[in-house]
Amino acid sequence: MIKSNILALDASTEALSIVLHVKGQTFHHFEECPQQHSQKILPLIDELLSKANCKLKDLDVIGFGQGPGSFTGVRISVAIAQGLAYSTNLPLVGVSTLAIMAQQAFEQNGSANVYPAIDARMGEIYFAQYQVNNNLMQLVNQECVIKPELLNADYISDNEQNYVAVGTGFKTYPDALNNFNSVSINSDITLPDARFMLALVDAEFLAGNGVKASDAQPKYVRDTVTWKKLPGRE
Repeated sequence: MIKSNILALDASTEALSIVLHVKGQTFHHFEECPQQHSQKILPLIDELLSKANCKLKDLDVIGFGQGPGSFTGVRISVAIAQGLAYSTNLPLVGVSTLAIMAQQAFEQNGSANVYPAIDARMGEIYFAQYQVNNNLMQLVNQECVIKPELLNADYISDNEQNYVAVGTGFKTYPDALNNFNSVSINSDITLPDARFMLALVDAEFLAGNGVKASDAQPKYVRDTVTWKKLPGRE
């Protein structure tokens, strides 16, 4: 059960999604609209607030998709969330787009072990391993960007039983799973949907992990080194 009043949004990929959970009711919008996010996002937020007869000041926290995804889309998510938070002094909670898809797989299908991947272009995917703990998806190791043909057992934990793969990464590169056993692809989950941010945002906010607008950070992943040590790399 979601205890907080939450607005959550994500524009990090081709999908634009917004969810408003207030006074026990949920209002939601999801669409694939590449390169239209910046024009559509604020009117859609206003539309959901109007449907809920709610104002931003009535909320407890704002959640945003912090990436990985397209650089432009990630920046839109962060900037819109920051602008809304500055105007209301509400705390922010950033959620990984990979975690959103993993949470969807759990909430919709009960999948406890999930490999989410997003097409990162340039022949690469954003990839991670998530496992459920107390009904919330938690990251195992680190998120990374990798060429799909290099994906192997070095990037997963020892337990590979009953994993589900989700996201555009596997839609674009189905052969990325050739080195894995006992993994099935859920082709219904391809892009992050803000509706499945609610439980993650709620838990972080209630744990006191919200941040002020100036401290909200994107998560590009390309800027970080993966946990696998490559030859010649420290």
